[in-house]
Amino acid sequence: MSYKIKLEVFEGPLDLLLYLIKKDELDIYNIPITRITEQYLEYIGMLEMLDLDVAGEFLVMAATLMHIKSRMLLPPDPNAPLEEEADPRAELVRRLIEYKAYKEAAERLKGYEDRRGDLFVRGGVEPPQLEGTDEFKEVTLFDLMGALGKILKSLPKEAAHEVVKDEYTVHDKIEELTRLLENRPVLRFSALFKAARNKYEVITTFLAILELARLKEIGVRQDRGFGEIEVYRTAHPRVAGEA
Repeated sequence: MSYKIKLEVFEGPLDLLLYLIKKDELDIYNIPITRITEQYLEYIGMLEMLDLDVAGEFLVMAATLMHIKSRMLLPPDPNAPLEEEADPRAELVRRLIEYKAYKEAAERLKGYEDRRGDLFVRGGVEPPQLEGTDEFKEVTLFDLMGALGKILKSLPKEAAHEVVKDEYTVHDKIEELTRLLENRPVLRFSALFKAARNKYEVITTFLAILELARLKEIGVRQDRGFGEIEVYRTAHPRVAGEA
């Protein structure tokens, strides 16, 4: 795919692992390594399919997970030194807990900053207030990829594997999505793919959503229970004909 999306914030492998643990309500101290490894590799596969640059650290973590998985499948060696008999997941768990604490501290600081901004509002245009926004959170790239994975799996088998020429471009899909959101300022994420005829059209539509979100021309939100994702128009609509 020739269209490259440059994301301003690209979360790392620890973010992905924490996302998978939270999504499935897993015990961070007792990670089911086979299940997590399979899900992690599935997300890496989607990143590569979307032609997003997969940083080396993602691949290193994939190798780490597979190494831990292989160690846990082997029977314990009765002649191995005691220190080598520790849980192979221990170091990964330590890193995840430390990173989780760091992220939570950063989110608390951002919350303080947001509250301060509410007290000292700068002059200018107020951002649009969407009904029920307190019930929603901004989504991550991994939230979007999880929703994309469900859509791809729901395609008929022949549509998912059909090879077609480049009938759709990201630019065309951006124009199409912009027109849709002019008429309906809030749309369900899944509704944007209902007319998709094959896997390529689904992927092209997804890349258009990422590009519009990167340009802050749309927002993407989700209820706090990992429910339906919604796409909404921001206060800065595109000028017709812009790429």
